[in-house]
Amino acid sequence: MSNRLDDQYQQFRESLTASVLATWQDALPADALGLLNPYRHGNLVEWLQALERLPAPSEMGARVCRLDTRHVSVTTDQATQRQLHAEVEHALRSLMPWRKGPYSLLGVEIDSEWRSDKKWDRLIGHIEPLSGRMVLDVGCGNGYHMWRALGAGAKRAVGVDPTALYLVQFAAVRHLMGDHPIQILPYGLEDLPRIAVFDTVFSMGVLYHRRDPMSHLQELRECLHRDGELVLETLVVEGDAQTVLVPEDRYAKMRNVWFIPSVAMLKIWLARVGFTEIRCVDVTPTTTDEQRCTDWTGRHSLADFLDPDDPGRTADGYPGPLRAIVTAKRRY
Repeated sequence: MSNRLDDQYQQFRESLTASVLATWQDALPADALGLLNPYRHGNLVEWLQALERLPAPSEMGARVCRLDTRHVSVTTDQATQRQLHAEVEHALRSLMPWRKGPYSLLGVEIDSEWRSDKKWDRLIGHIEPLSGRMVLDVGCGNGYHMWRALGAGAKRAVGVDPTALYLVQFAAVRHLMGDHPIQILPYGLEDLPRIAVFDTVFSMGVLYHRRDPMSHLQELRECLHRDGELVLETLVVEGDAQTVLVPEDRYAKMRNVWFIPSVAMLKIWLARVGFTEIRCVDVTPTTTDEQRCTDWTGRHSLADFLDPDDPGRTADGYPGPLRAIVTAKRRY
């Protein structure tokens, strides 16, 4: 197992001692990263080797991080960046595909499949200011939105995602960025001890992958302290308070899409599990400007999942992807 992964995880566990997450310290096993074994993840050894090929902090010199711009970035002096460019790019390309971003890491520009900054721009003006807040990001991918949360002033950002590649990508970014109050845990939300300490909980692009969306919403609520805010982004369909799409087999060629509600139906779900002050702050169609193939991704993206004769519909015959951002509060 990579020392860099181990070191980051152990630093996180040690940092819990004097924080509101102290009760997690005993609940999180010391060998949590043992869940990521080569028998479950066939490319894990290669990914970990790529992580170890990144330059040591002493080789990078003084670094400057920018977390408040479209490209989450870290830079050092130009001579060092030129010297390290080839090895950094080779290591990061070994961790493809990069789904979330964009990043600029020591001069290496990662043009991710998703322009995740577009989603961030749609929500940041509508949520409670993140300054000084404890943030949880559920289904966080490689952590792009967590970095943006830190850039907006969050006190600490914790993510959960069971996908091994995303965890290693995050570890690579964090290694290059240096020490920050941020960590991803290789779990699903249902596997974590439930403590109501977070000021803001993000769940973006997760709900429609849940067989039981009501349970997911309840689990999100249980992570928020009183007056905490949920920021929920999900696929929706047009319709009234009784409208929900249940794909017969696949949606946009994805098998693991179970329920796509209307905004009105989603508000009812949130109210039923105890959320209040429920607001839909944005509804935007997903386009090939926001999700597309690049030389940092795989061969297929949104354009391949839409009807070639009618881009307003999926290849499966359903309405094209429409995404809503909804905020809600836990008041009791």
